[in-house]
Amino acid sequence: MIMIDTLRAIYRKYQFWRLRKAGLTIPDDCRLIGFPDFGSEPYLITLGHHVGIAADVMFITHDGGTAVFRQQERYKNVIKYGRITIHDNCIIGARVIILPGVTIGPNSVISAGSIVSRNVPPGVLAAGNPAKPVMTVHQYAEWSLAATPDYDPNEYRNNKRAFLLKFKMRGSAPSPAPQEKRNTATDTNPGSN
Repeated sequence: MIMIDTLRAIYRKYQFWRLRKAGLTIPDDCRLIGFPDFGSEPYLITLGHHVGIAADVMFITHDGGTAVFRQQERYKNVIKYGRITIHDNCIIGARVIILPGVTIGPNSVISAGSIVSRNVPPGVLAAGNPAKPVMTVHQYAEWSLAATPDYDPNEYRNNKRAFLLKFKMRGSAPSPAPQEKRNTATDTNPGSN
């Protein structure tokens, strides 16, 4: 397992080196879960400090749809590109798509699955398609605090997996206990009488 982790770390460093060489601006303190798709023009993407990017995020810096009409003389020279800038201390949720020309203000959160087609102001949680501000980050923090039940932080830190499997989370039922295999020949279905 150590060998696999070492190889992954080496490959990840290689990917960063390759993308930085291609022009991507990404500070060392960014956190990536998985590896985002930085598209075909990574030199048009700038990430600020302390940016977190979850799995399967896609950065699109050009509009390939122009190929539909570029064969026409009037539109033969049309190109559409846009820089993408994510300022300091932002979190980008899983499977977010960020379109050309977007700037995400500092201290903002983009909810998983959102499509960001316009600028996002500083200090907001934005969600949806298209992504729109839903609440301020302060409201999000207060909402998250109110939704956090009492728990033992030491137990969580010591064995996160065991803790989460038995923990009653908001909006979910506890993990079911393993059940014995049912004998369908002798069981009756109460609704079938």
